[in-house]
Amino acid sequence: MPRPSVAELRPVVHPEGVKDRRSGEHWAGRLYMREISLRCDRYLVNTRITPNQLTYLMVVAGILAGAALLVPGLAGALLGAVLIQIYLLLDCVDGEIARWRGQTSITGVYLDRIGHYLSEAALLVGFGLRGADLFDGSESPEWLWAFLGTLAALGAILIKAETDLVDVARARSGLPAVKDEAATPRSSGIAVARRAAAALKFHRLVGGVEASLFILFVAILDLVGGDLFWTRLGIAVLAGIAILQTLLHLVSILASSRLK
Repeated sequence: MPRPSVAELRPVVHPEGVKDRRSGEHWAGRLYMREISLRCDRYLVNTRITPNQLTYLMVVAGILAGAALLVPGLAGALLGAVLIQIYLLLDCVDGEIARWRGQTSITGVYLDRIGHYLSEAALLVGFGLRGADLFDGSESPEWLWAFLGTLAALGAILIKAETDLVDVARARSGLPAVKDEAATPRSSGIAVARRAAAALKFHRLVGGVEASLFILFVAILDLVGGDLFWTRLGIAVLAGIAILQTLLHLVSILASSRLK
């Protein structure tokens, strides 16, 4: 069977609205990864690999990105960032292959969500262990940084859970899926604060792609400084952002019409 062209694939795997989803499409997907994934799709659509198998590979890449951070120095941070890009690519490809073959399923959606939970948590835990200096000749690892990294991971998971549990609560109450406009808080003060937070986009730093780039950036600063000062400062920053965003996101949901 001949490989489909990019022009043939695009309208099927990138239907109208896919790149415009407010909360379902990452900026990196819109900017470059969806174009790369299209070209990968051509070589996968006629193979025996399934969309769910690609999702499993996505999870493996994400978890390995966290493990890569245990490699000391710039090499570990660079490897982690590359693996997160592979994770993002597979996150695009699995859904695109499913749409082309008509194999979309609830199982696939579930695996995708679990994959995001595990991968992003693994990255932040790995960042914390990196700051603890486990494998760089230290005789007494500083476990505070491992704890803060784990705290950041927990916050990242809770933020996602808060969003997903809106759909769970609505489904159990017999309500349809929430619409984007329902996310606007009913209180004008909270709405202004939500818009300010969205404009600053600080919450994105605990996401997989942004966190991997942030980790790479502080690793470069540490290479110049010759110690782990910037990594440890970065761990504290991400932990603080994760805790703050967990609370703010919960307040935003409760103050909106998403549960009405």
